[in-house]
Amino acid sequence: MTAPRAPDPPPHVPAQKLVATLAFSGAVAGFLIVVAYGWAAPIIERNKAEALRAAIGDVLKHPEACDTLYVVDRSLTLTPPAGADPKKLERVYLGYGPDHQRIGFAIAAGEPGFADIVRVIFGYDPATKQILGMRVIESKETPGLGDKIEKDSAFVRQFRGALTPLLGVKVGRRQAGDQHQVDMITGATISSRVVIRIINNALARLGPVIENYSAEPK
Repeated sequence: MTAPRAPDPPPHVPAQKLVATLAFSGAVAGFLIVVAYGWAAPIIERNKAEALRAAIGDVLKHPEACDTLYVVDRSLTLTPPAGADPKKLERVYLGYGPDHQRIGFAIAAGEPGFADIVRVIFGYDPATKQILGMRVIESKETPGLGDKIEKDSAFVRQFRGALTPLLGVKVGRRQAGDQHQVDMITGATISSRVVIRIINNALARLGPVIENYSAEPK
């Protein structure tokens, strides 16, 4: 009985060939990523723009027209500064009703929540200091708890007509007739407070800018 023959050793592959193969594979993968991004980026941007338009319509009660205003040097302008990238400038949106009457301003802002950044958009009437509506546009809060800030219609609905600055209170402790108070969601008080804080902080920063623009002649 003869012993089995040892297998032949694998062929020697020069290190330069391995490096070349890896470099080629990496280049192909990179090219495919660039092609895929170039194809998907316009679609993603278009979907984001459509979602933003829908959100603006929601919080401004579906205006007939809307201006995009840029925040530049503590003022609002319809035209971004020369050489500036409009996508990198902070924006607010001014909605108009019949006869080109101003409805209010839509403001998007975000701050850290319980899990990640929470972004909301809300409508604001500087003449009455009222919130016209609120909508969460980005959130990764805990499913079934924190995500109620966007799914709990009762919580979202109470922002419409609320007076600023807002004050979050526990359910059952809201004083009758106090339009500054907002009932927080039981089990999601942190996320509820975040929404209220985002609105209050955004108005503390942008409120005077918006009021100055509103006082200017049309």
